[in-house]
Amino acid sequence: MTQMPGFLDGNAAAGDLQTLFGTDMTMASGRCRGCGEQMLLAQTHAYLDGPGTVLRCPGCEGVLMRLVRTPSETWLDAGGLAHLRIPTPA
Repeated sequence: MTQMPGFLDGNAAAGDLQTLFGTDMTMASGRCRGCGEQMLLAQTHAYLDGPGTVLRCPGCEGVLMRLVRTPSETWLDAGGLAHLRIPTPA
């Protein structure tokens, strides 16, 4: 029996990120603060089964970003990213 990974690619978080940032974030890139790997957010490992969304580095599995929504607030922790580069829409 083949085990399925417990994650989806970062595209699974695209809707929540677009709502928060107001633009398509799948082509945004970042650098992992833990291992230094550079990647598009679409390439991250997205975990959606918890109380929020967690994006992890595909290289070291370090937490890059956590996003939690409540009825009255949205919480964002991007402390695992050394930087986040968002392309300007045309």
